[in-house]
Amino acid sequence: MSHLVIDIGTSSLRGVIVHPDAKMTHETRRPLSPTSPFPGAVEFDALSLAIAALDAALHCLSEFGPVQSVGIASQRASTVVWDTETGRPIAPAIGWQDIRTAGMCLMWNAQGMNLAPNQSATKLAFLLDMYDHSRALSETGRLRFGTVDSWVAWNLSNGELHITDATNAAVTGLVEVIPDGGVRWDSDRLRALNIPEAMLPRIVDTTGELGPLAALPGAPLLSSLVGDQQASLIGQACVASGTAKLTFGTGGMLDTVTGATAPPVARRSAHGTFPIVTWRQNGTATWGLEAIMLSAGTCVDWLRDDMGMLSSPAESELVAAQCSDTGGVFFVPALLGLGTPHWDYGARGTLLGMTRGTGRPEIVRAVLEGVAHRGADLVEAAQRDAPNTIRALRIDGGMSRNKVFVQALADATQMPIEVSPVVEATALGAGLLAGLATGTWASFADIGATWDPLLRVEPVSSPDRNRWQQAVQRAEEWLPDLSALDF
Repeated sequence: MSHLVIDIGTSSLRGVIVHPDAKMTHETRRPLSPTSPFPGAVEFDALSLAIAALDAALHCLSEFGPVQSVGIASQRASTVVWDTETGRPIAPAIGWQDIRTAGMCLMWNAQGMNLAPNQSATKLAFLLDMYDHSRALSETGRLRFGTVDSWVAWNLSNGELHITDATNAAVTGLVEVIPDGGVRWDSDRLRALNIPEAMLPRIVDTTGELGPLAALPGAPLLSSLVGDQQASLIGQACVASGTAKLTFGTGGMLDTVTGATAPPVARRSAHGTFPIVTWRQNGTATWGLEAIMLSAGTCVDWLRDDMGMLSSPAESELVAAQCSDTGGVFFVPALLGLGTPHWDYGARGTLLGMTRGTGRPEIVRAVLEGVAHRGADLVEAAQRDAPNTIRALRIDGGMSRNKVFVQALADATQMPIEVSPVVEATALGAGLLAGLATGTWASFADIGATWDPLLRVEPVSSPDRNRWQQAVQRAEEWLPDLSALDF
């Protein structure tokens, strides 16, 4: 039988049916509308999100019919606190991009407890300080905390399931690493932040029999819970150690599988990568690394929306193809700062090497090649931290359909690029994990065998990476106060 997947992003969610041949049908989308009530704040209406998730699920089931199980993939670290008696959130949910607690993170970091504003930990502490200062409701478990996966599972199970999986829990900032099982709630951190453990979800496997979803017809089994980037990793059949994917959306996320060995601590390395739980099955975790690019597709949007050079993102391929090279122009995509390996929030986008002969094609190509160079930066950082060699890179996201960009990425990384047959592999990954739990696929090796790339692109030239690094140095520390921040 087939599987229903609810895939919850930042600006939209979708329901989709994943079939035993790893094909997807019956996609339906619902918009989400995060808001920014003041600079640095990102909020969303969690109740509306839950209603949209239920609506998308019911629509898929009404169009397709019964399914064997359900998978949920979701944005990570966004924070919801709700009252179990009313079933409603106590306040607007705080999105993962929200940085209002940056000052709190700096305070804790100075005291030796590493926290970052994109994690759930300080978001949750902030909400409790605002709405349950005495912790009276949290101590009894009447108030519950969850990331988006927890909140949706709680609603679809009519309040019976209060769970999160290890991939989502691991990026909350509230866990400690344990052998085999991946992570558990860190009692010392909870005590320091005054977060009662009674309000936290139970950490479960990423794939397994997690419980019935009574709000759906026939109460199908929830059989996968997974963070969006790990879902994309699985959706591109990266299940063996050393396999890696890079998703090019607004930003870029590289994830690679490293194996069963847990990292000593769940914190950023000297090369700017982060350890992640790629999945947990039967209580045993498999680990990986993640590297982050803060600006990718948003640079193409900038060319369209702000510079007026493009009518659509797709046009960037046609314009860039009008020239064979950039004529020595370099673009550093640091519109929001630089992530891995630099982690310089004060770096800014930089366009260098222009002459009187520089035109629209050269600038557009420079932007595409700049994002490709940043992709190579992520691969190099992951290679330094991972025990296994990455020999090919699988990619998805909107930019994966741009042939000029894909060739530039192959050249910058000097490795083959394999393009995902689906633009967004997240839902497919959650469906594969759901099928693994219920017998549609017998093993992770079977999932690995589903990989059938749309195309494979080999490198044909060697760009000047030394010149690229010089360009990055020009972009760094443009805003010294922001560059001084370190999480």
